[in-house]
Amino acid sequence: MHGIINFEAFLLAGIILNLTPGTDTMYILGRSISQGKKAGILSALGIATGALVHCMFAALGLSIILAKSALAFEIVKYVGAAYLIFLGIKMLISKSDGKFDLKKGNENVNYRKIYLSGILTNVLNPKVALFFLAFLPQFINPTHAQSFVPFLILGLTFVLTGTIWCLALATFSSKISNKIRQNYKIKKWLDKITGGIFITLGIKLALTKK
Repeated sequence: MHGIINFEAFLLAGIILNLTPGTDTMYILGRSISQGKKAGILSALGIATGALVHCMFAALGLSIILAKSALAFEIVKYVGAAYLIFLGIKMLISKSDGKFDLKKGNENVNYRKIYLSGILTNVLNPKVALFFLAFLPQFINPTHAQSFVPFLILGLTFVLTGTIWCLALATFSSKISNKIRQNYKIKKWLDKITGGIFITLGIKLALTKK
C-alpha cells in the first residue's frame, strides 16, 4: 500500500507509543487539571498540530537537517527548553485576588495562547522530529524511500491515534479535577505544581542528547 509494509504492526506500535507517558502527556495533564477541560483539549489539539508540522517536515526531508546538524539540534532544543521553563515560571509567579470562581476563571483563560503553546511545545522538541525520521522508515519499502507519500500516510496515522488518546486524557483528567479546582487554595497549589512540571520538562529537554 503506497510503499508501506507491516502497516498493522506500525499501527499497534504507534498506539503503544502514544499510550506511553511522556512530555506531551504531562503537558496536557498539567493544563487539564489546572485550567480545565477546554484548556486540556486545546493543549491536545496544539500538540497534535505540532506533530503534524513534524510529520510534514519528515515527509519533505527537512527534519534530516536536525538529524545531521548538531548546531540546529542544539538551537531548537534550547529554545524549546527555554519556552517550557518560561511557561512554568509564569505559572509559579502568577497571582490571583483570592476570590476564585470556576466559571469566571475559565472565562479569563486565554485559550488561543494555550493552543499556540501546545504547538510550540511540540514543534520546539527536536526529539519528535528525530523520532519520525527513525521510526517511520522501518515501515517503508526501501524502493519507496524517496517518496513523501508513505511518510505522510504513516505520520498522519500516528498523529491521529495520538490525538484521540490525548483528547481522551484531557477530558477524563479535567472531570476528575473539576471538584478539586472549585476550592481556591487547592487550585492555587495545582497551578504551582503545573508550573513545576513545565520547568522540569524544560530542564529535561535541555539535557537531552541525540
